Amino acid sequence: MKILLAGKSYQKPLQGWPSIEDLYVFISVARHDGFGRAAIELGQSPSYISKRIAILEKQLETRLFFRTNRVMRLTPEGEKALEGALQVVQEMDGFLNNFRQWRGELTGEITVGCSFGFGQDYLSDAVSAFIHQHPSLNIKLMLSDRAFDLLQSGTDVEICVGDDLNPSYIARRLIANRRILCAAPAYLSRAGMPASLDALIHHSCLIINERDNSFGNWALTNGEQQVLCRLNSHYSSNSGKVILHWALQGHGIALRSAWDVAPYLATGELVAVLPQWYQEANIWAVYTQRGAESQRIKVFLDFLAAYFNEKSLPEMTGRP
Repeated sequence: MKILLAGKSYQKPLQGWPSIEDLYVFISVARHDGFGRAAIELGQSPSYISKRIAILEKQLETRLFFRTNRVMRLTPEGEKALEGALQVVQEMDGFLNNFRQWRGELTGEITVGCSFGFGQDYLSDAVSAFIHQHPSLNIKLMLSDRAFDLLQSGTDVEICVGDDLNPSYIARRLIANRRILCAAPAYLSRAGMPASLDALIHHSCLIINERDNSFGNWALTNGEQQVLCRLNSHYSSNSGKVILHWALQGHGIALRSAWDVAPYLATGELVAVLPQWYQEANIWAVYTQRGAESQRIKVFLDFLAAYFNEKSLPEMTGRP
């Protein structure tokens, strides 16, 4: 078959071009350094993955991986082939997106990462609403209280709570949010309401050791001053839900996102402490340059920004 393009004649090679599916398999194996994890990611058996790599090596007439019982790594030819495979897949992805956009469709796959708390309580509903609008998309929502390595994990975009962001990524703020100090009435009746930030050193402060939080310190602001408070506490956890539970049980003062404690402030189960002081903890989407060039990622983030702002509550945006 000959195709005339820009004055040049192109003919498909007799041995055939590699399939785009085999390039996807190759990229997955290279990312995971093995057949097993690639098979899990792609929903196939390791034997199928091995077969596709063998076919690709035969078509390219080169060995793509050094393989031993314990180690699997790219050959120099494999590294060069990976560069080309990534380029082909990205261009194919762009071609399909542009064509489907012209037809009014949005298809493909989006892998989204988020923390358990915000992911379960808020993002899952937003993604559900997005699915209703774009049923042809494949959406994978991954929750973890560890930061995502977007390149290594294959995650397209991470939704983050907090302003301590990886400078290697592109960031877009979706909605304003802040963390506030609060405690149960039982604790405050026993220990007293602190009159200033300096008084916190004499209180039981429930400290979270999670993600971007600085352990043993609270960085707070009143909108004009920035203060790093040193804390003294015997109670800490790497789970925000545990800290919230302990606060409700009267064990001390917690610093939690406004969206997390708003229901308990409304019922009086928690009381705001030093309400003029807070910590900026906005909701961000972070992604790579590839994500910035993806139409479906752009549509998804536009949707999230509109969704959260439409449904935002005073406690979510930090307004009084």
